[in-house]
Amino acid sequence: MHRSLVNPVPPYKRSICWFRRDLRLTDHAALYHALKNSSVVYCVFVFDTDILGSLPDKQDRRVEFIWHSLSELNSRLQHLGSSLQVLHGKPEELIPKLSFELDVQAVFCNRDYEPAAISRDARVATELMQIAFHQFKDQVIFEQSEILNGSGKPYGVFTPYKNAWLKKIDAYYFRAYPIERYFSSLARTTARTLPSLASIGFLPGALELHKMPAGEAGALTLFEDFLLRIDTYRDARDFPAVKGVSYLSTHLRFGTISIRKLAAQPINSTGSQTWLSELIWRDFYQMLLSHHPQLAEGYAYKTQFNAIDFPNEKSKFSAWCEARTGFPLIDAAMRQLNQTGYMHNRLRMVVASFLVKDLHIDWRWGER
Repeated sequence: MHRSLVNPVPPYKRSICWFRRDLRLTDHAALYHALKNSSVVYCVFVFDTDILGSLPDKQDRRVEFIWHSLSELNSRLQHLGSSLQVLHGKPEELIPKLSFELDVQAVFCNRDYEPAAISRDARVATELMQIAFHQFKDQVIFEQSEILNGSGKPYGVFTPYKNAWLKKIDAYYFRAYPIERYFSSLARTTARTLPSLASIGFLPGALELHKMPAGEAGALTLFEDFLLRIDTYRDARDFPAVKGVSYLSTHLRFGTISIRKLAAQPINSTGSQTWLSELIWRDFYQMLLSHHPQLAEGYAYKTQFNAIDFPNEKSKFSAWCEARTGFPLIDAAMRQLNQTGYMHNRLRMVVASFLVKDLHIDWRWGER
């Protein structure tokens, strides 16, 4: 039994596994617990109209990446005799409605740490009424209050957090969930097709320039390629013109690969040490967000910086957005972002710093 299951889950006749930021069939905490503790499990995804409606560009690369990843997920489920039911609307309406229609006794999903998602999940749980709502740790190795300082409070500085993380970690936390042995519990359904991008208000073609392979297969391809280069990662990642990074940030964001798989690599070089440190940074920021949800609402971590009066010259901001600052590295970075939807990690740091410290533009303008 994995440590993410705090309370034993009773057996259910029928359950739903609600996919969100975890678009894969391997090493998936919620799916594992659903399949293990249910006779029949229906797999569901919701294109959330509250999120989609806030996206101004209807050729959004994120939406297209999700769509292609869902298509692969659906194909794999169909190969197993099941399928993915993809809905479009408000989760707090659609998940309870489908749960009542299918007469399920429980809904399983993986925990999200962003305030809007927490609020959404609370509304879903309320609308489910007597139907059980189970959530599990899956996005991170250590979540929320699993790593605390000697006073029982969350860390505010990375290095002490990292040291505590490394002190606590052992092979158990990297263990993959053995989902495959429970695939027989997947609901036997007729094959379903995904709603088209057009039917949910979006256009295809946004991923073409970036050539980002989507889905679990795409994530594994990128990871296997990165493992051939991981020993040089510490130094190579500093040079944007060099193929030195993993290119897995999008896949981690949407869970097409497990964080446990990425973190479980042997630490036998400075490159692999740096790689693990970057993944610990990710845990650190998720921990900060869970303890300081105001960070997602446009507030600075250090509260004294909330009162900075930025000049915010619109002409300078436009030049930054449109790669017209006259600084070659900054403009090259912004062209990469505008044309492909991706920006190299080191360039992200440089352009963000340039926006705030050189152009004196509010960082929240850049975030938007």
